[in-house]
Parts: sequence; C-alpha cells; structure tokens
Amino acid sequence: MYRVLIVGAGLTGSVCACLLRRELSEKVKIVVWEKSRGAGGRMSTSRSPSNMSCTADLGAQYITATPYYSKIHKSFYEELLLNGVLKPLEARMDGLMVKDEGCINYVTPTGASSIVKHFLKESGAEVFYGHHVTHVNRRGSGWEVGRKEGPPEQFDVVVLTMPVPQILQLQGDIGSLLKDSEKQKLEAVSYSSRFALGLFYKAGVQISVPWAAKYVSNNPCIRYIAIDDKKRNLESDEHGPSVVVHTSVPFGLQHLEETLEEVQPVILQELQKELPELPQPQNIKCHKWRYSQLIRVRVMEEAVRVKKPRHPLHMPNIPHQEGVQEVSRPDARTTSTGSSQHGRAAAPLRVSPECPSS
Repeated sequence: MYRVLIVGAGLTGSVCACLLRRELSEKVKIVVWEKSRGAGGRMSTSRSPSNMSCTADLGAQYITATPYYSKIHKSFYEELLLNGVLKPLEARMDGLMVKDEGCINYVTPTGASSIVKHFLKESGAEVFYGHHVTHVNRRGSGWEVGRKEGPPEQFDVVVLTMPVPQILQLQGDIGSLLKDSEKQKLEAVSYSSRFALGLFYKAGVQISVPWAAKYVSNNPCIRYIAIDDKKRNLESDEHGPSVVVHTSVPFGLQHLEETLEEVQPVILQELQKELPELPQPQNIKCHKWRYSQLIRVRVMEEAVRVKKPRHPLHMPNIPHQEGVQEVSRPDARTTSTGSSQHGRAAAPLRVSPECPSS
C-alpha cells in the first residue's frame, strides 16, 4: 500500500484526495497536511465568535459553471447538487459581467468550505491541521517531509497543492529536481493580493440594500461587497447578517506588508462611504490574501509536475499553458481552478471570483 501525502486542504488538495481514493481504492493510504486550523484554503468560511451559525465566505464567493465545464465535469456538479453542497445563485448581483453565454452560477448554502469538506470526507483521508511543511527530502525510493513542529515522516508520494511561491520556499531536495529553465518559469508565476473583511451582526439586525452583492467601480479601496447570508439565501432569525468586503488589487499591493490592524480601519472608512447606513457590527475579521489570484499564468507543461519514475513528487497547483483563461485582464471576473489555475490534476470547478480580480 502506497502512503501518499497531500500538502494543503484546499479545493485542489481535497479533490485530489477524493479522486485518488476513487481510482485506487484501498491501494493507497491518503494523508492530508494543512497548516491552518481548518479546511478550505482560499475557499475558507469564517464564523462569528459570538454566534457560530453566523458565517461569511472571505475567499471564493460563488461557483460559475460554463457550458464547457458543465459538460466535462458534469459528474462533479451533479454530485455537489445532489448532496446539497451547491444550489443555483438566485440573489441579485449588481455589476456582474457575464463572460460566457449559458453560464450557471452556484452558491454554497453552508459556506464555500463545504465543497472542500465534502471531497475530504469522500476521500477517507487522515487530515491533520496545524501541520506547516518546511522541507521535503529524498529518502531512498520515498520522501521525508518535515514540518515546523513534530518529527518528520516518510511517504511514498508527495503532492504539493500550495501556491507556487510557497513551493519554491520549501527546503530540501525539491530544487535539485528542477531544471534551471523549469525553476525560472515557476519563479515567473505571480499572484494578485488583496484584503477581505468579514462583518458579523447580532440576530435581528437589518441591512437594507436592494442587492445581495455588488461590484464597486469607483472606490480606490473596495472592489466588492456582499451581504453574505442574503447571497446564500440563509437569512434567519437565529443569527444576524454577515457582510463581506474585498479590496481592489492596487489597494492590496499598496498595503501588502502592513498589518491587519493598520489596514482594517482604512477599509471600514471606505465602506462607510459606500454604505453610510450600515449598522455597527458585533465582530469583525480582517484577512490578507497574499496569493489571491494568478495574474501571470503562462507556464509550460514540463514545469507543472516533477514526475520521474523514481521521483513521485507532484505539483498540481501550478498552472500550465494549455487552456489558460483570461485571468490577467483587468476586467476579468472569473478564474478557473480546473485547467488554468491549478493544472490538469486540479479541482474541476470554476470559482467566480475567488476574490474579485480588479
């Protein structure tokens, strides 16, 4: 039985684990290491510390199924719809630009992380949180993987699903397996950055706006605002509403190295300008997405994965040239986590937007 480690419990890692289980059944023992406290990655769902039923998606906002992806990944969409993980987006979205005719937008009633949790459950993998990988070394025919706390462990196969810069930061033997040309292509991959703000309210609070979400075009800081429970049709008397704010890419880059404590008041000040009647929240969470969306993605196929007969180290989270979407355009609203953002082994869902892209 092969012992397989998947690093990262995001969308790519969870689908990879699920597909391995379905294809290889009991031939593999699947282990997932995630450095954070929960599953989701850039599809994470946050909860109010005062009321755990009050949630907000600070990353991916909804799922867009284009006619092409609806066809080739039909079984995935059917599975998620059948299990109630997805449902059609019916709420009003102001400023949404439709790039492809025949697209269907979906939301996740219990939060974006429910997609990741569904596939992890289906995989039967052992999932460990708080496991921050620091190095990967060859040991005979397998791999020794070390983390910040705890002893290193041995695996037959290692799959890395974190953003490219984090892969390149790993210590150990990874660098020796890459040709200079391959490493240069990986180093050329770049990401946009932004901040996200989640505002959580007490039960009974009303936020009187006609839309569930909207794109903002004339604010130097804010790009997107959503009444998150309204967007997911989760309005309830048991918990209050939640509001999600995403900043623009220029704002994110300008303030990237500042602390959350420094940036949060600036975002709140701009939010007040956009929604002057917005009530005072009970709790606020600010999050920095250092690696939000790919803005330079044309990486050749040979850099996607190091797959030699004796070197089973896979990197499905690296983009390649085939099937690249127009995610670098300033007016782009969607990015594919199928063929372009996460490579061919990645999750067959199109996240729109993981965070708004401009």
